[in-house]
This record gives sequence, C-alpha cells and structure tokens, in this order.
Amino acid sequence: MIPDKVLSMLGLAAKAGRLVSGEYQTERAVKSGQAQLVFVAEDASKNTKKLFRNMCEFYKTELVFYGSRESLGVSIGKEYRASVAITDRGLAEAVRKKLALKITE
Repeated sequence: MIPDKVLSMLGLAAKAGRLVSGEYQTERAVKSGQAQLVFVAEDASKNTKKLFRNMCEFYKTELVFYGSRESLGVSIGKEYRASVAITDRGLAEAVRKKLALKITE
C-alpha cells in the first residue's frame, strides 16, 4: 500500500490536538470559526455531504471530499469517521499543499 501523505498529515494534526472529528465536533468547529479545513469522506451519506457542503459554503470554510470513512478514522487513530476538521491554520496550509501535489501527480 502506498502511504497517503494527506492522511498522514491528518494523523499529525490529531496527535498535535489540532483536529476534531465526528459530525458534531466538526460542525461545532465550523460554526465557531475554528475549522480551517474540513474533510468529509467520499463514502459519507448524501445527507452528510449536503450538510457540510452547505455549512462550509455559508461559513466560508474550505471543504474537501477525500478518502473513505475507514481511512479518515484509521489515519487519526479512531474508528470510522465521516468528517474531520483541522483547526490550526499552519497545518491546514501544509495539508492544502499535499492535496495540490496529489492532484498534479
């Protein structure tokens, strides 16, 4: 299996205490303005995707559909997670760079 640098960065953010996970915590981070970058699993339900798409658009927070619920959860040392949010600006910028590299590969 090829290591996924984006998921590795999510793990680092979690260890640093700069990541929240789960629908309720992610929603709270977006609404309070703490969320810098939100990830929603590609295999999340349509309702979850719509909820976060609308919320992130309203609160002007960047949203990325990435990975599976399992891969998001495992990357942060938890069970399945449909949504996570990075709350640190510097870490969010580093993850954006990794995402840009992944798109160009």
